Amino acid sequence: MALPPRVYFTLHEAAARWDCALADIAGWASVEKFDIVTAIAPVASGMQIVAGYVVVPVTDILQMFRRCGTGPTRSHLRRMRPKNQGEWIMIDDPAGIEVTLADLLIMAEDVRRFETECDLLRRPASHIGSTTRYDWDGMYIALMVRIHDQGLPATQAEWLGEVQDWFVATSESGEVPDERTIRRRLTPIWKALRGSA
Repeated sequence: MALPPRVYFTLHEAAARWDCALADIAGWASVEKFDIVTAIAPVASGMQIVAGYVVVPVTDILQMFRRCGTGPTRSHLRRMRPKNQGEWIMIDDPAGIEVTLADLLIMAEDVRRFETECDLLRRPASHIGSTTRYDWDGMYIALMVRIHDQGLPATQAEWLGEVQDWFVATSESGEVPDERTIRRRLTPIWKALRGSA
């Protein structure tokens, strides 16, 4: 039995998929080509309780998407819009809701719609003639983000397990590389990072 389609993509995954910068994604979202969302625990806004996926007002956190890379990696939301609602609502808590770049998502239905509208599915592959079956570039991007946000895991086995889980979660075909292949690619990186720690 095949797994159902993905529900969402992180901004880093979308940037890798579309071969663009995070600033481009923020720009397109700011002119309503698609919504950037995040998931929140219940918060009060007046008499209303809001939870789950909410739309992020990208223009409120645009400094996170500076092309020069000097922007903050986290910000506080003071307003949000519940998904499938038209009106923005203010967050009562004066501190707002903290979000990081890793928390920001694009729903898969919006990704597919945007790709269809922009004819991205017909774009020639950047690796013409390549027989690569696995998204190694996407995996390396996810690893860099993980290391930046959380540091290295305690053990190499834990790290390899996380990479296998990433491939399982992101593989559209259901195929994932075997552990030996992953280990062969990542062991030199692990040794270099641990040696510099």
